[in-house]
Amino acid sequence: MAKRDYYEILGVSKGATEEELKKAYRKLAIKFHPDKNPDDPTAEDKFKEAAEAYEVLSNKDKRAQYDRFGHDGMRGGFGGQGGGMNMDDIFSQFGDIFGGGGSPFESFFGGGGGGRRQRKGSNLRIKLKLNLDEIANGVEKKIKVNRLVEAAGVTYKTCPTCGGSGQQKKVVNTMLGQMVSASTCSTCNGAGKTIDKRPPGVDSTGLEMSEEIIPIKIPAGVSDGIQLSMSGKGNMAPGGGIPGDLLIVIEEIEHEDLKRDGNNIVYDLYVSFIDAALGGSMEVPTIDGKVRIKVEPGTQSGKILRLRGKGIKDLNGYGKGDQLIHVNVWTPKKLSSEEEAILEKLRESDNFQPKPGKGEKGFFEKIKEFF
Repeated sequence: MAKRDYYEILGVSKGATEEELKKAYRKLAIKFHPDKNPDDPTAEDKFKEAAEAYEVLSNKDKRAQYDRFGHDGMRGGFGGQGGGMNMDDIFSQFGDIFGGGGSPFESFFGGGGGGRRQRKGSNLRIKLKLNLDEIANGVEKKIKVNRLVEAAGVTYKTCPTCGGSGQQKKVVNTMLGQMVSASTCSTCNGAGKTIDKRPPGVDSTGLEMSEEIIPIKIPAGVSDGIQLSMSGKGNMAPGGGIPGDLLIVIEEIEHEDLKRDGNNIVYDLYVSFIDAALGGSMEVPTIDGKVRIKVEPGTQSGKILRLRGKGIKDLNGYGKGDQLIHVNVWTPKKLSSEEEAILEKLRESDNFQPKPGKGEKGFFEKIKEFF
């Protein structure tokens, strides 16, 4: 089943501000919370759907990626994760929206099924260089990452201040009755746990730096500067919190002969004056290897030949681009006396006089024809 548009899910426009996104998500989370809809089996799915939409749109980088590439830009483990999170995960990650990190029903009505607010580890950012072939066809890479992980031998105990809830609650008597407010525990910072034992050399966070090899699938069609996100592959958080994300920034290695223009590949083919006049078979490079093309007799410099489907696969799955071959007729800079003599005999020949007809297109007309 196709995923719904994230903006449509939250009921906001594409220009929605951060505050408008937060307000819309908070409203939907309260409306579809399973505790409030025990007889509606679809409520939990809608609740998680809203969480996934907010998780992407509230992140500046992910939102830009989604606006450009849609759901396909989130595939392969990149992007939204709301659908795979449980209730505690969701309220922990977006706890600031609901006040103190618990369930909205707990902070509004003094009770409910909220969980402790877990801390989230920091994100990691790396650059990944890809050549044109890898970009065109997609590739699986194994990348080496140094990230903070929980040290072996570290044990935790329940926080004595909050009793493991991660929150310190306060009951206030008002004219409307008792109101319960909750704030992050000052002792465990919302983790609900404090370190019980740790091995020598491990600091108070219980984390240590570790080198890890992470496999990653890069979809075909990515471009220079695009950022992909692998959820949960960043630094871990103290006390078993939510790991941060690994952000992968793509750098495109320039090809020796081929140039990229969107999903199209451009190649400059230089032919001799003789080959342009008589025609012939020429070998040209493509991202799939070398191919032979036919140059028609009388080919003019500036003519653009097209190899359909020899370009870059579209990231959104809308087919492939083409390879455009720009023909350049090479004029020799040095001639022997014999060569000069031959050309002098042809100088006044009627067939060698420039006679562009109405069918000959200028440079701008050719560009418009292909783009």
